[in-house]
Amino acid sequence: MNWGVFEGLLSGVNKYSTAFGRIWLSLVFIFRLLVYVVAAERVWSDDHKDFDCNTRQPGCRNVCFDHFFPVSHIRLWALQLILVTCPSLLVIMHVAYREAKEQRHRAAGGDDCRCIYPNPGKKRGGLWWTYLLSLIFKAGVDVVFLYIFYRFYRNYTLPRVVKCELPPCPNVVDCFISRPTEKNIFTLFMVVTACVCVMLSLIEAAYLIGKR
Repeated sequence: MNWGVFEGLLSGVNKYSTAFGRIWLSLVFIFRLLVYVVAAERVWSDDHKDFDCNTRQPGCRNVCFDHFFPVSHIRLWALQLILVTCPSLLVIMHVAYREAKEQRHRAAGGDDCRCIYPNPGKKRGGLWWTYLLSLIFKAGVDVVFLYIFYRFYRNYTLPRVVKCELPPCPNVVDCFISRPTEKNIFTLFMVVTACVCVMLSLIEAAYLIGKR
């Protein structure tokens, strides 16, 4: 990852965000992205390798693992983080479009012409709607993924032992998940931070509407 480019994007998002938006961005970057990169990937790196079942029937372990882990936590979190940060980049692109339009207007009419956007980063007109819709989209993405996690992993927790009787397993087989307690802690941490981010996005949306 090119951290210089990433730092530039973060500074741009911070520049055009409200105070609530800056708190949201800090929460996503520190408590979600860094935890994901530094710790969560390592915790789930052995989920398939150390998924043990008390049978050596060929194919039984793979079938049971696919049944209880239809989609990896890591891949779901990666997709969630990508989708939840994209709307902030759309705001930056909208501001960049305004700045480019203002430069073309000045080049055509000279420095004495009336400005189209005296402050391109001011949240008015189309930019206000872009920012508001980005907040709603971010909150919606987090809510959808919280529901997906709840459907796949009931109560957001993993059991220590799962019983599997899917073919080609010869009978009811006990399978053991690697480090379930540690994985449950990280799962609940990511769920709580996602809930806080949803609340911040909704509060910021209400703040924007009330201020207008």
